[in-house]
Amino acid sequence: MYNVTWLQIIHSVKQSKNVYKALIAAEYVGVEIKVVDDFEMGVSNKTPEFLKMNPIGKVPVLETPDGPIFESNAIARYVARGSFLFGTSPIEYGQIEQWIDFSAFEFDLNIRGWYIPRLGYGNYIKPVEENCISGLKRGLDALNKYLASHTFLVGDGITLADIITTCNMFMAFKLLTPKSFTSEYPHVERYFWTMINQPKFRKIVGEFKQTEAVIPLSSAKKTEAKPKPEPKKEVKKTEAPKPEVKAAEEEEAPKPKPKNLLELLPPSKMVLDDWKRLYSNTKSNFREVAIKGFWDMFDPEGYSLWFCDYKYNDENTVSFVTMNKVGGFLQRMDLARKYAFGKMFIIGNEPPFKVKGLWLFRGPEIPKFVMDKCYDMELYEWTKVDLSDKAERERVNQMIEDHEPFEGEALLDAKCFK
Repeated sequence: MYNVTWLQIIHSVKQSKNVYKALIAAEYVGVEIKVVDDFEMGVSNKTPEFLKMNPIGKVPVLETPDGPIFESNAIARYVARGSFLFGTSPIEYGQIEQWIDFSAFEFDLNIRGWYIPRLGYGNYIKPVEENCISGLKRGLDALNKYLASHTFLVGDGITLADIITTCNMFMAFKLLTPKSFTSEYPHVERYFWTMINQPKFRKIVGEFKQTEAVIPLSSAKKTEAKPKPEPKKEVKKTEAPKPEVKAAEEEEAPKPKPKNLLELLPPSKMVLDDWKRLYSNTKSNFREVAIKGFWDMFDPEGYSLWFCDYKYNDENTVSFVTMNKVGGFLQRMDLARKYAFGKMFIIGNEPPFKVKGLWLFRGPEIPKFVMDKCYDMELYEWTKVDLSDKAERERVNQMIEDHEPFEGEALLDAKCFK
């Protein structure tokens, strides 16, 4: 352990979760860090003096007697080096680094991808946002399962992993994920509030309140919607044509058409959103609640069930590439979200990995617009579920509940489209 008494300076605005990482770590190890006064983004970080410390102009930057350090996790690591915040053994050190990386890729990237466009600092693209939300949920689900039997991420006390992970979740709780969202992850909720209410966290962060709703789309969306006003000079003073133009407009206005041919199907007793809600909210007794509820809701006249098998499993030799392939497929299926529910499995401990899925579609067949517009569909063999076959119905049950082992093999990953 070390004890540092000399002053270090952070160049950034103070109200930033990336600055909080270093300041909270400093509180735990007894390092004095000062945040510069009157820092102005877009001005202070463009000066020649700042660009000497970080040529990219990004914040925060830590100024030390030995030279500058940029990137928030690197700064926090530097502040915490040699202290108990890095654990008491090599395995704890490795696990701390593991959770720091996990929170960077599973939380920080997805949370930034969700809120930055909504604040007007990037292009808002709905499928990209959906992908970020899906990625965040995946990370929260994994962390929730781990925290069911752990108070802290590593060992029996707070480490740098807890500081950085909590800070990386900060903007989600502040701007994006109200109680209705986070209640699906009760162990994560308990963990976040335990951390954020620690005296050393509260000294830096202050009082914290969870958002009550997702922040609305900001200026980026609004500016798109603002048409330029028409010049008045074109308006003629003759009064007679006005009613005629209005009448013509009324005659020419087309009758509203259904957005999709599936909306012309006879009404179904199955309400897809009710099933998705039941699936999402069932946390225990999954067979007795969700699976039974599915078959009670299922309407074989209004919906159809399909198994899919990837045709080219021999190509699936790298795990993350296979997972990205399936993730891309689900992103491109966004056009069918209103009419479909799906489960995708990546199966096996060793390559080549198998990809299989189960899909529920509105209508008796796979919708034509899905087959036409989502090119991934032709990469799979599609087989309609025989509802009279008990074995196939049980296979449906196992895929809905992420049963493992599945058909005798381990699950590498399971993804849900809902």
